[in-house]
Amino acid sequence: MHIVDFPFIQPIAQCPKRPMLWVRVTNPHSGHSIRTYGLIDTGADECALPARYADLLGHNLEAGPIKKVSTGGGITTAYSHTCKIEIFDTDAYRHGQENVVYTISGAPIDFMPHLNCVLLGVENFLGQFVLTVDYLREVFSLRKP
Repeated sequence: MHIVDFPFIQPIAQCPKRPMLWVRVTNPHSGHSIRTYGLIDTGADECALPARYADLLGHNLEAGPIKKVSTGGGITTAYSHTCKIEIFDTDAYRHGQENVVYTISGAPIDFMPHLNCVLLGVENFLGQFVLTVDYLREVFSLRKP
């Protein structure tokens, strides 16, 4: 997978533009899925989802294994559930095509209250790539070594 000079996304008018990718998150047990964006987050050890997505995906949030997670806002509770996260080819997605270029399969993903977007963290995602971020041009690139 190579994503070269993909422009930052501004998901909400009041927020700054950020390095984000379009993703599909699927519960492999129910088949329910959602399409959204995921934030490239070098400070996140693992991938994480907002807790509100659990119900949409057919997971019982509080039935998942519980752990305490340290975040920028302090310690919070996370509930782990198995999900598949598919990363879309960014150019194709902008043109209405959903070409999957990378898949995180069967990984336990943390569902966290008070989280607002999907976080693409180091353990299950970023650790597989060379990431280049150009904040001046507001673009980023990902490539396999």
